[in-house]
Amino acid sequence: MILGPDVHRRSWPVLTLPFFPCRLRVCQPLLRIEEEYVRAETRHQLKTDRFTRTTIGVAEATAHWSVEHKSKIITGAVLAVVVVAAVAGTWYYIGRQDDKANLELSQAVRMLGTPVRSAGTPETPNIPSFASAQGRAEAAKKQLQAVVDKYPHTHTADVARYLLGTTAVELGDNATAERELKEVASSYNKDLSALAKLALASYYANTNRTKEALDLYKQLMDKPTDTVSKVMAQLQLAALYESSQQPAEAKRMYEQIVKENPKTEAESLAQARLQNLK
Repeated sequence: MILGPDVHRRSWPVLTLPFFPCRLRVCQPLLRIEEEYVRAETRHQLKTDRFTRTTIGVAEATAHWSVEHKSKIITGAVLAVVVVAAVAGTWYYIGRQDDKANLELSQAVRMLGTPVRSAGTPETPNIPSFASAQGRAEAAKKQLQAVVDKYPHTHTADVARYLLGTTAVELGDNATAERELKEVASSYNKDLSALAKLALASYYANTNRTKEALDLYKQLMDKPTDTVSKVMAQLQLAALYESSQQPAEAKRMYEQIVKENPKTEAESLAQARLQNLK
C-alpha cells in the first residue's frame, strides 16, 4: 500500500504502472504572468537612464581594451563556441538516447503487466500472455537488462535498474537485486533513490538482514521524499519490529503514527496493529 504524495520528474519515462504515480504540473494563470511582466518592465524603464549613462563609460573603456587584446578575444571566442557546440552536441545525443531507452523501457513495462494464464489454459492467438509469473519476470528481466546495457548514462536507465532490481527479487536472483538496487539507491535523484532504498530494505528484511533493513527505514523516515513519505517508512519499520520480535519498539512506532497522522488511513492501520499487540 502506498501512502505518500505523488512523484514528479521531468525526465522520467511515461509509465502506467501503479508504482509510478505522476503529479500533474499546474501552470500559472496567464493574468498573473502578464502582471509580473508589466511590473518588471516598469522597473526596467525607471532604471534605463542611469543604466545608459553608466554603460557608455564602461563601453568606452572596454572598446579601448578590446583593440589592444583583439587576438586574444578572437581566440577565446572561438574556444567558447567550440565548447558550447560540444556541450550542445552531448546533450542532444543524450536526449536522443534517452528517447530510445524510454521506448524500450516501455516495452519491458508492458511485458511486466502481461497477463499470466491459469494452469491448463491454452494460449490465445494474438493475445500476449505467459504460462507463469516466473516466465514473465525472466522475459522482462532480459529487456530491462538490455536497456541498462545499451543506454547506461540515461535517466531512463536508472528507472530500468530499479525495475531490474525488483524483478530480480521476484526471481530470487539476490546478487542482481542487491547490486542494482544499491546503485539506484545511491543515485542523485532523491525520489528514485528513496524507492530503491524502500525495496532494498524489504529485501533485507526478508533475508534476515534486520539491522540493514532498520537502518534504511530510519534513513527514509529522517529524509522523506515525494515517493516515500515519512509515514510509509514508519509503517514498514513498525512491521519489521513486529516480525523481529520487538513488540515494544513496534508499539512505540505505531503510537507515533497515530499521534502524527490523525484521521488518516495510516492512523487506522496503526490503531489496528496496536490492538493486535495488546
